[in-house]
Amino acid sequence: MKKEFINCPSCFDGQEMYGFDWKEHVVAIPSPLVVVTSYKENGKTNATMQSWLTFSNSDGFFCIFADVSKYSHMYSNIQNTKSLVINFPSADIYMKCHSTIYNNKYEDDEIQMAGLTAEKATLVDAPRIKECFLNLECEYVWEKELTPDSYHVVMCVKVLNVVMDEDYYNEQKK
Repeated sequence: MKKEFINCPSCFDGQEMYGFDWKEHVVAIPSPLVVVTSYKENGKTNATMQSWLTFSNSDGFFCIFADVSKYSHMYSNIQNTKSLVINFPSADIYMKCHSTIYNNKYEDDEIQMAGLTAEKATLVDAPRIKECFLNLECEYVWEKELTPDSYHVVMCVKVLNVVMDEDYYNEQKK
């Protein structure tokens, strides 16, 4: 038996959606959960939990973020520096990464406050999270509003450098 969800279920009444549509909470479509890092104008690190992304290649390797708020620190930092790192956390550091949601003031060094280690990227002006098993150093390419006058955009970035923990790329280890 299937259930249709044309309207928001009453179980969500009064719940904070944190800027997400109720349909996203109902369907919970699997997508990589990553931490996007950049530098704020004051030099402090910014770390944003992000999902709804996919990868493609056409004369390069690209990441498409399906939903980036134009009012987020992530967006403004990328607009300023044109640089970011996509960090893939393992389950053992997930809660530390998740804690960046609560320490995201302009004056916060979000990676340090999460108990994680920021390291300098090789090709872009953005920090990598040392504890993450995979880091993709990227540069901004383009964006498009989801709908006219939307405060969300689809954003494309180009992957310039791949940094991966040996335990993950060495087939003899995993």
